[in-house]
Amino acid sequence: MAQTDNTKRSTEHHAQHSATHRKKRGRRHGTPHTTTLRRTLRREAPSTVGLLVDAQDFAAMRRYGTFPFDDHTVYLQQVEALLKALTAQGVHITVALFDPEDYEEFCAESGLDADTGASRSRFTAEIAAAGATVAYTGQGIGDLIPVLVSRAVRQATWEYATLLLADLGTCADCGQDIGRAAFDRASHLLMRLLETAGPGTHHLVCSVPTDNDQLLAVLHTHRDTTGPARLDSAEGAEFATVLAVAVALESRGGVVLRTSAPDSPDRVHGWRLAHGGLAPLTAGEVFNAYCTDADTGEPVSPESGVEYCAGFDIGAEPPETHH
Repeated sequence: MAQTDNTKRSTEHHAQHSATHRKKRGRRHGTPHTTTLRRTLRREAPSTVGLLVDAQDFAAMRRYGTFPFDDHTVYLQQVEALLKALTAQGVHITVALFDPEDYEEFCAESGLDADTGASRSRFTAEIAAAGATVAYTGQGIGDLIPVLVSRAVRQATWEYATLLLADLGTCADCGQDIGRAAFDRASHLLMRLLETAGPGTHHLVCSVPTDNDQLLAVLHTHRDTTGPARLDSAEGAEFATVLAVAVALESRGGVVLRTSAPDSPDRVHGWRLAHGGLAPLTAGEVFNAYCTDADTGEPVSPESGVEYCAGFDIGAEPPETHH
């Protein structure tokens, strides 16, 4: 009987020890280690890299003692290596255009010391939230830079055009916001142009002269034989905003449409902005516009496989007049 009790107590002690051991082992192996958790969170936290795209911007940053680079080529190589390393870790990366003048202004307004890595990091976060960025998908740095510069130019153009429209005020006759009315009119013209252009891949360019600059907007769309044209909403808004400036200011704006379709030559059409509408150009005017150097005025050889065609009536509604 005594032997049986001892055996029972021994068995219970062994069971308790085994259960305790299993709990400890479960805590060690069943839950990921803290370091693993941090690595997981790091992979899910996006990163933004501010990029100095040209030698002039790079030289401007060299005046800061904490900026560690002295050669732009080496700098670009190191940035590309960083992008690849972060991608290999599964981190989503965007690249932002780092402008030294904007950086200096940002630090002055924020009361920050511009000669610190922390300030450069904070500025990069700011431009990532509101500036032009490009997602890094493994492309070479030489391919990434032109896309980033183009994106920055597009955003600067859109912001400038938006400011122009916002400063126009309201109509003295009807009280309507002139900038808003011009944007609505431009959107209508764009939609009518896309609807009447027919199927194909379309490349549109809108050029508008202003007192301070030449505004330029580009839009790429595609339309199948059935259904509406497909376009990027941001590009569409930028294009309509620039066209709205021409409508509101009654400036000498112009629109060119280039259409590509399988087994046929590209077709180029053109319009000038007149009285709040798009007036078709003749085939000769389109040819001259396309085959003349904008800077020198010298003739340029026409492209092979391209037909220069007159603009067509887009069937737009009559415009409203605002003062």
